[in-house]
Amino acid sequence: MSETTPLTNEMPNDAERLAKAVTEALTDSMVERLTNTGANAMEVVDKLNDEDTRDALMYAMDRLTDLHRVGALETLFSLLELVHGAKSAMTDSMVDRLFVFVEHMATNLATEELATLAHNARRAMEEAIDETAEKPTSGGLMTTIGMLSKPETQQALQLMLAFSSKLQSRAVALRGSPEIEGN
Repeated sequence: MSETTPLTNEMPNDAERLAKAVTEALTDSMVERLTNTGANAMEVVDKLNDEDTRDALMYAMDRLTDLHRVGALETLFSLLELVHGAKSAMTDSMVDRLFVFVEHMATNLATEELATLAHNARRAMEEAIDETAEKPTSGGLMTTIGMLSKPETQQALQLMLAFSSKLQSRAVALRGSPEIEGN
């Protein structure tokens, strides 16, 4: 004996039987979960209507594709695993020592003199780049020899030699220092 549908007085098809079976099989908690999932999905879709969110998501997806294409995605995940492993391996005393080190470095490096030195070095580098970019290059051994005969070239070479000599002397003196040997 078969059932007939009230609207058509025909035998129900497979889709109707499947829908009826699913409806009868759903419990109240299953319906609640489906409702919550649907609401959450609609909230996500609604957030995608925001232009900034959509642009950010599209940018992130494009960058992920680029990272995958060049093989950097594996490197990124390896780096994340390394950072997580380091975080897991750190003890409280290691964290304390790390903060003492960072504080010491910030105290010693965050001085007005060092900031001025860095600023002056950056400005000198920018000016040197601008100056050399404007000069045409014509090359050869004779041009180089001609440059070496100029007083400003000789002065610059003397400065670099004196600087490297002083730096080397300080490094040798530091190597023999008891403060360095104790670390």
